[in-house]
Amino acid sequence: MKSAVQSKLYIHLLFWILYYILEVYLDFYWSRYQFPSFQWSLRLQNTLLLELGYFMVKIPLAYALLFVYEKAGLNKIYKYILSIGIVVIAVLCHRLFTHYIIYPYIYGVIETQDGKQPSGFINGLVAFNSFMDLIFMVGLVFGIEITRQKNVLKDQISMLKAEKLDQELTMLKAQINPHFLFNTLNNIYGMAIKKADETPDAILQLSKVMRYNIYEAAEKNISLEKDVENIKDFIQIQKIRHHHLSVIFNEDIDRPSQEISPLILIQFVENAFKHGVSESIGNSFITISIKLKNGILNYTIENSKEKKTSGNSTRIGLKNIHRQLELLYPKHSLIVEDKNDRYIVQLTIDLNDTFNP
Repeated sequence: MKSAVQSKLYIHLLFWILYYILEVYLDFYWSRYQFPSFQWSLRLQNTLLLELGYFMVKIPLAYALLFVYEKAGLNKIYKYILSIGIVVIAVLCHRLFTHYIIYPYIYGVIETQDGKQPSGFINGLVAFNSFMDLIFMVGLVFGIEITRQKNVLKDQISMLKAEKLDQELTMLKAQINPHFLFNTLNNIYGMAIKKADETPDAILQLSKVMRYNIYEAAEKNISLEKDVENIKDFIQIQKIRHHHLSVIFNEDIDRPSQEISPLILIQFVENAFKHGVSESIGNSFITISIKLKNGILNYTIENSKEKKTSGNSTRIGLKNIHRQLELLYPKHSLIVEDKNDRYIVQLTIDLNDTFNP
């Protein structure tokens, strides 16, 4: 809140400084022809003084109108009446200062209407000139303030959108962890029933994976190297159960420290086991290829499946990941091929274009 008030103060202060310089320049240029006998230094001094005097009228006028404009709960008719009244008072003050101070005391002459005939305190032409001078200034102030308010509102909307997306991503990640834990515990439960000797190793491996899920995955981004290591740990757990599984893992990463959102890539591996390998009767395979070059990630997973298996189950498993990719990586491409005997997933992500809420 404090920074917003300071920003408003700085913008308005800068406006009045620039506006004062503009008015001094215009009046100084005008006095050159109106009072040619005056030395330039005297004309500059007079111009500086009279513009300071005009500011005593213009600044209260501008902020009085802004106050009426921004006043909540005030009837529109009352706003119009107050605004007209404020402008009329400002025009009268402008004329008083011009007619009784500027001309007789600063320039030492009588104010004239057309350069020859003396001008009264108030008449149609001089009142109109004062009105236009004031309205021009008011228009600039309102333009600056409305533009500033729109920019503030735009920033607030962007912040709210970012917070909403951040909350949604947090919720999506929270949906992943229980799903992953449930599937893995089912695998270890099956091994325990069979009293497999590998059960302790599987539990230890699960502990390592869950440590990653609890601590590393809590971060918005992690290194690709750590994410790939977690995928390999997950595969080791699954290989203990699936003895007839062939896994080929190819990686070509030019920058292991490249950051990526955690728990995205592993979901495709999890789907490959859940909707492919686990449903296969005979020998099964999974081929994983991950390549990173110049910030472009190419990730391909190909896994076997039974020919009669419906592809609906794997589509359900991809709903979560689809939403995360839309939020985090606008420049991505995801192709899922459901063939007779295999699934093929091809993911391309431009990691140089990342949303960070």
